[in-house]
Amino acid sequence: MTDTLFLDAVVTATFLLAGLVKGVIGLGLPTVAVGLLSLVMTPAQAAATLVVPSLVTNLWQLAAGPGLRPLIARLWTMMLGIAVGTWAGSGLLTGDGAGLAARALGAALLLYAATGLTSRRLAVPRRLEPWLSPAVGVATGLVTGATGVFVIPAVPYLQAMGMERDALVQALGLSFTVSTLALAGALYGNGALPWSTAAASALAVLPALAGMGAGQWLRGRISAHLFRLCFLWGLLALGGHLLLAGGGR
Repeated sequence: MTDTLFLDAVVTATFLLAGLVKGVIGLGLPTVAVGLLSLVMTPAQAAATLVVPSLVTNLWQLAAGPGLRPLIARLWTMMLGIAVGTWAGSGLLTGDGAGLAARALGAALLLYAATGLTSRRLAVPRRLEPWLSPAVGVATGLVTGATGVFVIPAVPYLQAMGMERDALVQALGLSFTVSTLALAGALYGNGALPWSTAAASALAVLPALAGMGAGQWLRGRISAHLFRLCFLWGLLALGGHLLLAGGGR
């Protein structure tokens, strides 16, 4: 009973924090949630708990953009690649190598944080998108399937495409929504998303939405740049711990 209450408290606090981060900077919910939950459960369990809050918050983000149809026309090959890559990479997350999956997650968090902390910004010429988009999608899917985190290399790539701010936020929402659905399908297909876990994931929507609302309120009252730096340094430390220790059980 005590262990159950402790785990429920950890899940609630994690999704409050993850929602807060997403509300302030527009992303980070899966990264924070899976990273922190992997300290007390396997990465597969953490990813399964993430599914419903991630889907709900990303659909909210997706619906708030300027125009979905042209975005899909531009990014559909990347979305297809994400789906294919997630299914191909899901064996590591849902198989027997939970420690290896935790270390892979740590490496992904370190890479994401290090990429975010560099001042260098990349630019992708429009003419290269037909070739790069499917490759980036498959790579993102492989990372998603192996770790439950779907920001590398999708986020740096989308940021390099030169979109307007609102279109970029919507593109991130589209990428995260497709990644969440693909991850949910892979987890369910591998028996790692039973109905009991799905129910617990649904309950995590409330703290995630509460945190997201608080983050949106906080966005106009603090420096988003400073908050983002603290977030990235925190991910760097968390990723290093998971990489070295292999996560918690």
